[in-house]
Amino acid sequence: MIEFAADGSCRLNSPNAMPLAAGYLWNQKMMVQYNCRGYVTSQFMQPEPAKYSTGPNIEATTFMQPEQPYFSHYPGRFFYLQDLVAKQLYSAPYEPCRINAQHFEMRCYQDSIQWLVRYGDIEIELTSWLGDNEVAEFWSCQVSNLSDQTKSLKLTPYFTVGYLSWMNQQGDYSPELNAIICQKVTPYQKVEQYFDNQHLAEMTFLWADHQPDSWQANQAAFEGEGGLHKPSALTHEPLPCQPAIYQTPVAAMQYEFELAPGERSACYRFAFGAAKTTAEIASRSKAWADAKAPRNAGSSATVRSFQVDMPSSWLANQINHWLYRQVSYHGESNRLTTDPQTRNYLQDALGYCFVAPEQCRARIITALSQQFASGQMPDGVLLHPDAKLKYINQVPHTDHCVWLPMLVETYLQETNDYQLLDEIIGFADSQQSVSVAQHISLAMDWLDAQRDERGLSYIAQGDWCDPMNMVGYQGQGVSAWLTVASAYACQLWADILVNASHHQLSHRYQQLADSFRQSFNQHCWDGQWFVRGISDNGTAFGCATDTEGRIFLNPQSFAFLAGAADPQQKASMIAAIQQHLATPYGLQMLAPAFTHMHEHIGRVTQKFPGSAENGSVYNHAAAFYVYALYLSGEGDLAFQYLQQMFPADCDEDLMRRGQLPVFVPNYYRGAFERYPEHAGRSSQLFNTGSAAWIHRIVVQCLFGFTGNQQGVLLTPQLPSSWQSARLTRTFRGAHFDIRYQRTNDVADVTLHSVQKPAGQSAQATIVGQQISAIEAGQHYQIEVILPR
Repeated sequence: MIEFAADGSCRLNSPNAMPLAAGYLWNQKMMVQYNCRGYVTSQFMQPEPAKYSTGPNIEATTFMQPEQPYFSHYPGRFFYLQDLVAKQLYSAPYEPCRINAQHFEMRCYQDSIQWLVRYGDIEIELTSWLGDNEVAEFWSCQVSNLSDQTKSLKLTPYFTVGYLSWMNQQGDYSPELNAIICQKVTPYQKVEQYFDNQHLAEMTFLWADHQPDSWQANQAAFEGEGGLHKPSALTHEPLPCQPAIYQTPVAAMQYEFELAPGERSACYRFAFGAAKTTAEIASRSKAWADAKAPRNAGSSATVRSFQVDMPSSWLANQINHWLYRQVSYHGESNRLTTDPQTRNYLQDALGYCFVAPEQCRARIITALSQQFASGQMPDGVLLHPDAKLKYINQVPHTDHCVWLPMLVETYLQETNDYQLLDEIIGFADSQQSVSVAQHISLAMDWLDAQRDERGLSYIAQGDWCDPMNMVGYQGQGVSAWLTVASAYACQLWADILVNASHHQLSHRYQQLADSFRQSFNQHCWDGQWFVRGISDNGTAFGCATDTEGRIFLNPQSFAFLAGAADPQQKASMIAAIQQHLATPYGLQMLAPAFTHMHEHIGRVTQKFPGSAENGSVYNHAAAFYVYALYLSGEGDLAFQYLQQMFPADCDEDLMRRGQLPVFVPNYYRGAFERYPEHAGRSSQLFNTGSAAWIHRIVVQCLFGFTGNQQGVLLTPQLPSSWQSARLTRTFRGAHFDIRYQRTNDVADVTLHSVQKPAGQSAQATIVGQQISAIEAGQHYQIEVILPR
């Protein structure tokens, strides 16, 4: 059903087995999610998120929804094909005619999406890709006649524009531009909004490189009485060539041609996107005629100089080609928002440290420049001069400061750029400027100040779990997780300060970490695991006596990370997590899932059981636990849970998850004990902090490649069943080729530097498991011998 090609591309051979399966592309201005059946979700920035293709109603401003249901008029890119002799109507990729093809193949490459569909002896090849830095989807379509008879055909590309505006919407064909242009006036009420809207791109265009024989811009007239699966307009000889006059527009063009036996049609190319003026379309279209789909799209994986080889080529393909790509997407796109949540911005940058560390430096500075002089971090980071905090960023959350040391630790591990700590940066609400080190110290001090008399951290209206909004809205509720996460953050910061030779300051934050740990242990241990929090009314939750939400994963994970649990507690937590949270599809975030509102906890309890934060297999939380297990030396158990975050090479597992193995979703359905038949279903959402943490886990934990001030410390924790593996990557300008091998000849991990002839490989300085004196531009080949 699904396979990986040699170039890492992923291929799906059915539109029905996994109807929600999708891939995605992005550039600096837009993102497009392509469903296997032809439905498309698209969004661009101007600078706030906007759409140029919508459904038949005015849509909310949210982008993608979990487990997005598709419907007949969901936005799509459909290619109707009529066999005029056989009087047969088909559509590609699949919707809306829904005729089963003799051959179906969706191919996801790094930079393009392709379909190859065969109906009898007619084959259709579709390819879509994005422009480098513009709001435009490019499409190409070719039709082949595989029969020994001449074919008379009509090809009708149909691109959804949708209901644009109740104030003003229209669409028409422009012969001069060879494009259907649909226009709108964005609805507004206030005078100042008129001026604010002047910069908006309010045109949707479909440009073609071939002049159509006929066209249609009126959606209702195109569909007629036949519906999208058999549009009335296709019963006419040509399309009616009707504009949309304050009607819902569409972009449909028609081409009629004959193909001799074995003949392949011309390549029809289209550009579909947004523009501000027709002059802009005219200018941009000069380059569109030469636009071609990226060649060897999958090969870009080799350019980034990161690759792992392991016994499972299936898992290796997901890590090499798709996880790395997902990390890059988060780093480059900021999730297509101008005000990313601070925790998201910082953790996405954590993953991006492995891709473009120099850009992460700038992001650290950007985030800290918006810190308040009190040390508090804002709920969102503003990335545009006109951006404002919106939606969830208008709700006070108390966890944003804890992510700073985690990001800075990763950045320093990758770069050894301790000069960053001396950079002078201002504040959002003060003329004062202080060093990065002082900024982060203030953030830790703020965490210390936001504690109750027991030393537990106030939660306000949410921490990392932002829908836990009623635990502390009255000002008394506390978060056990945030308390121990603060201990971990302070410990990391103390360790960083030691490396920076700030010993006295380090001692201060070591003591603060100890204080957080003591409070956490004294007030949050429930006998078998740690509770999640204590509400305004004094009710603890996440307790063994609770019938719902009895155990939460995050407090246990961070108890490991912060060193807050003794060996007996660790053993108890590992057993409890296995008993209560483990499923065949990964670790649930909490269990049992809530089934009704708990007003002392909040809206998380109103989410459907097993979805999102209410007991799903929430991969971000699972990644914290996997990372904690690795740091505790539990490598085999950690890898067991790590594998479950990726779709498995098994049709049964793939169909249950319903997702292409080209990204790690933010969650799979949980509530396994309540809805086992639905558990494991993917959310299909690829915006998730789990990508950054999983990539870090693969590099630093599984393969044990962690940078430090001396160079690289190699402490691999390969599964005990693996006999060999390999990691190649670029690190601080040097190229590393590390080969791991198990043998009976050693009792401990042993490293050797391999010197190749003719200067192909430099000699590394190795003492124990430490590699030192790394030089940029050099190639190092290292053999790591592991005991069996």
